[in-house]
Amino acid sequence: MGYDEPGRDGSLEPSSGVPASVLENVFDDPAHGEPGRDRIAVHLLWEALLLIAVGVVGYLLWRESPATLRGSGLRSLLVAAVTLGLLALAAGLSLRTSVVNLAIGPVAVAAALHVAEQGDRGVVNAVAPAAAVAALGGLALALAVVVLHVPAWAASLAGAAGVIVYIEQRSAPVLVQGEYDPSSGATQLFAGFAAVAVLGGLLGATRPVRRLIGRFRPVADPARRRGAVAAFVAAGALIGSTVLAMLAGVLMAAGAGGPVAPTPGLDWTVLAVGAALLAGTSGYGRRGGVFGTLLAVCLVTLVLTYAQARGWTVSRWAVGGAALGVGLVVTRLVEAYGRPAAGSTAEPAPGGDGRISTGWTMTRSDPADTWPPTLPTQTTESPADPWSSPQWDTGPRRWDDGGR
Repeated sequence: MGYDEPGRDGSLEPSSGVPASVLENVFDDPAHGEPGRDRIAVHLLWEALLLIAVGVVGYLLWRESPATLRGSGLRSLLVAAVTLGLLALAAGLSLRTSVVNLAIGPVAVAAALHVAEQGDRGVVNAVAPAAAVAALGGLALALAVVVLHVPAWAASLAGAAGVIVYIEQRSAPVLVQGEYDPSSGATQLFAGFAAVAVLGGLLGATRPVRRLIGRFRPVADPARRRGAVAAFVAAGALIGSTVLAMLAGVLMAAGAGGPVAPTPGLDWTVLAVGAALLAGTSGYGRRGGVFGTLLAVCLVTLVLTYAQARGWTVSRWAVGGAALGVGLVVTRLVEAYGRPAAGSTAEPAPGGDGRISTGWTMTRSDPADTWPPTLPTQTTESPADPWSSPQWDTGPRRWDDGGR
């Protein structure tokens, strides 16, 4: 097969006439999703709308309470944004890999209670055991999901119930011990979160990574196993999201400014998953934007702060539920307009031998005729009776027998 003729865009196309778009996707495995490059325009358009919304709410907050956007007020706002941002990163990571982790809210509250109790031992001594427990808990959740191959939402909800039992052992708010104040480095914390969110979005927009993290997403029967690679990716996402939720709990305790209440924490789960969906992450997995997580976290944080400045009683349940509702609509848009363009990919069509056709075809010579075109002409005479042959006679042979 030769590439001796340039295509319309200047690229070389095979002399057999196979389109370059098919050749680009020939090594895609249709068993792990649609071959081809996901379209990113829908994400960029939605992120532009998010940016406008952030500007509008920020302007309203500045007019209502200018002190919130400067000095100590701004530092507290940045710490609150990073706390929600870590939870949104945890939710987004598990969503992108199709193993949503609903235990992140209770894990964050449990970590906040632990750090509040053990903070007088130092930040490292308080955080290290919490990180180890979070990693082991994420590993146990991952084993349940990938080994038993059960829905991640159900397994993580069971894990959340177990964490809530730990939280309910405390009947009163816990006073924060220790002197760590994250507001002193609020700018650095926010810059670090923004860098991780944007770089993660850029990395997830590349085609190999996008297909890798989406391997656990079902393409046929959701109960069918997706392979060892998909299992490792899903397990890593569950462990990573649990550890990120623990880190959010550390900031939750250190930046609380008062005692940490032993609440179930499911409202934080709803808020984080809502922010991740609002960011443009598909609820089905694989697809997501670049700047969406950063913008969605800023928008939700500004909305909560603006409501507080106006004296409104708005709970995290209400804001999280609204974000979930809008995020589900965004998921539909992302799935409709973010998938590979029709006609630019090789359609996965099973061949006659059960293999997947990738668009490569070979010219074969006509098969040799091994069957005659028509049946031979049958004679009209009665066929000879084989039982009347002389060799089958049992009596004595006559002297005038012709075979004598």
